[in-house]
Amino acid sequence: MEFITEKDRIYATDAAGKVIAEVTFPTVDGVSTIDHTFVDPSLRGQGVAGKLVKLAADKILAEGNQIAATCSYAILWFERHPEYPVISSGPASCKL
Repeated sequence: MEFITEKDRIYATDAAGKVIAEVTFPTVDGVSTIDHTFVDPSLRGQGVAGKLVKLAADKILAEGNQIAATCSYAILWFERHPEYPVISSGPASCKL
């Protein structure tokens, strides 16, 4: 799967251009908050969401920003990956 990286978003599309996986992380004052993770049901259970969050976290840190999370999946992922410095998480409320 090929991911497309934008300023505050990483995503993948299918052959028809439909978004099938996405993570968003708006940045304000040097803090990027992962607020949304989406994976199409056809891809679930394949580790795609984890790849998205890791890509986002690596991008955030590479740009010199700090990581925060409000997306429930991202919060759980960071709990399982304490090597990533998260300055704030929760309450869990993903952007719809």
